[in-house]
Parts: sequence; structure tokens; C-alpha cells
Amino acid sequence: MWIYEKKLQYPVRVSKCDPTMAKYLIEQYGGADGELSAALRYLNQRYTVPPQVIGVLNDIGTEEFAHLEMIATMIYKLTKDATPQQMVEAGLGDHYVNHDKALFYHNAAGVPWTAAYIQAKGDPIADLYEDIAAEEKARATYQWLIDITDDVDIKDSLKFLREREIIHSLRFRECVEILKEEQDRQKIF
Repeated sequence: MWIYEKKLQYPVRVSKCDPTMAKYLIEQYGGADGELSAALRYLNQRYTVPPQVIGVLNDIGTEEFAHLEMIATMIYKLTKDATPQQMVEAGLGDHYVNHDKALFYHNAAGVPWTAAYIQAKGDPIADLYEDIAAEEKARATYQWLIDITDDVDIKDSLKFLREREIIHSLRFRECVEILKEEQDRQKIF
């Protein structure tokens, strides 16, 4: 199954308390295109794809949980020293009233995570195209998060995550090609 190494996939450093940035990062924690949605989507889809792509979905789905752990660590570090007033000023007043500084799966606007975010059509090529789109949306979100922070330490971790989304998209594109080639071979016979 899995071997859990008690360290983050990539170091997470934060140079200052910044609940506003934490609010934005919550999008990648519990948003539609965030890490939880991706991990659950891929680990669910692996049951209805041909054997030659199961491993990719398993590997990437598992890695998405590691990314979720990184995002959670960033959010924690950005808010651990925040006062209740700073949480309110950052737009996290509702979150604070309901959860204190505990993490909760919702997006940056406060909308709770829902299983409706997870797509699974049952057609491997359709699902893989959905996965490519999910990775590209996550890549774009990471870029926008990089654009709005001045914290070089957070930028470093976000750049790592953005690059991993690019790799995942490429891996899913490779899987589509493998399945299309297999379909073409079957048509010949």
C-alpha cells in the first residue's frame, strides 16, 4: 500500500504571519480544483481504467495527498500566530468562529468541499482528459497564488507544487496516448 515518511515532500517555510495568504491557499485545500479533490478523483478512477494506466493514477493520487499536507502546513504556519482580529481582517472571521484556526475543507470563498467536485465518467479517455484539465487548473491557481504573495519562502513551495502539476498533466497526456494506441491496435485486428 503506502509507506509514510514523516516529512513533507518538499520543505515548507513561511517568513511571516499572513492570514490573508492562508485564506487564498485554502482554495487548494478544499476547493474544486484543489489537492483533496485531485487525490480522491484519481484514486477513485483507478478502478475503471485499463491496467496499463492504473499505476499512474495511483502514484499521482497518492502524491496529491502529499501536496495536501504541504498546503495544510502552509496554512497552519501562516495563521498560527494570528490574532482573532487578524483572522477577521483577512476575511477568515466566519472560519474562525466555526473552526478557530483548525483546517476545514472549504474553498477560499468559504464554500465547503463537496464530492460533486470529483468527476468519474467511467470512460478512461474521458476521465484522463478531465484529469489533464484538473491539473492545468491547479497549475493556473498555483501561478496566481505565486503572483499575489511577496513571501519568497511561500513562493518557493508554490513553485514546486506548480511544477508537479505540470508533470502530472504530462503523465496523464502520456496515458491518453497509450490508450489511443491500444484502441488503434484493436481496430486493426
